[in-house]
Amino acid sequence: MPRTNSFRRLGRKVQQGFTLVELAIVLAVIGLIIGAVAIAKDVQRNAEYQKVVNKFAYQWKMAYDQHYQRTGVVLGDCQQAPTYMVNGSETEIPAGTNACTRAGSMAVAGIPENFANRGLKICSGQGYAAGQVGGGDAALATQNLRTLMTRAGVRMPPGRGEGHEDRFLYIDSNGNAVELQVCFQWNTSGTASGAGNVMVIRGLTPDLARFMDQVIDGKPDSREGRFRIQSRPAHNAATEANAPGTQWEANNTEGNNIANTAANSAMTNSDARQAVTNTSGNAGGTATGRTFDEDRVMLVTAHWTMEQ
Repeated sequence: MPRTNSFRRLGRKVQQGFTLVELAIVLAVIGLIIGAVAIAKDVQRNAEYQKVVNKFAYQWKMAYDQHYQRTGVVLGDCQQAPTYMVNGSETEIPAGTNACTRAGSMAVAGIPENFANRGLKICSGQGYAAGQVGGGDAALATQNLRTLMTRAGVRMPPGRGEGHEDRFLYIDSNGNAVELQVCFQWNTSGTASGAGNVMVIRGLTPDLARFMDQVIDGKPDSREGRFRIQSRPAHNAATEANAPGTQWEANNTEGNNIANTAANSAMTNSDARQAVTNTSGNAGGTATGRTFDEDRVMLVTAHWTMEQ
């Protein structure tokens, strides 16, 4: 009997831990879960960006076009004597004479360069302070965006709610709330961000700006196409004509310092400037910008050229 029990004990398998196959399966499952979480975040962000484009930016373009179809003039222009400039009714030709009456204007050609007080942007309030989300902000017009749209019977996008149709809230890549603002203005010929009537979109993260540029133009190029960054210096070198543009000049923390050096391509030779500093996370900012992942992401302003 003792001999039999001994054989039985020797014949049993002794469990000493997980096998390599079992460990590999567990690690593979953990990797899949982590990957799924990362992908889900990207999918969620792309979905939010698509919502910004489809339910806000494109809806405002449609509202602008509807205003033109119903009134026969662009936003804020004179119906009896169109200037074809956004906020044209506040311009003067000659200087000191309202453009809608044009008394004495026969002495000059009725081209935009001869109109004074032009280029003011039509918004529903100031929103971001001048220069807060990129340099080059135009002065605010007297006319109000919401008032003009309502008078023309144009239905505006819902935006952030009644009375705030020109605003849209989204979350940047650091988890901070950011507000978009839409305005409209006229850019004089030679403006690097596009001449003519443009939609001004303020409060874009560089990531969202690239996404919108890709959707609108087919390539994320901040210097060329119908969707461009505001206040980029005009390229004036002979080698820069009809050449590829430049990238969106800010990352998620600070603006890139585009220096005029031999190492740079020809398309950046006219863009020499200091790096933009992100002061959203601290009062004074630093020389090179903050790099903390809890700070608000760098914000820029873009111009989308309109057909009318």
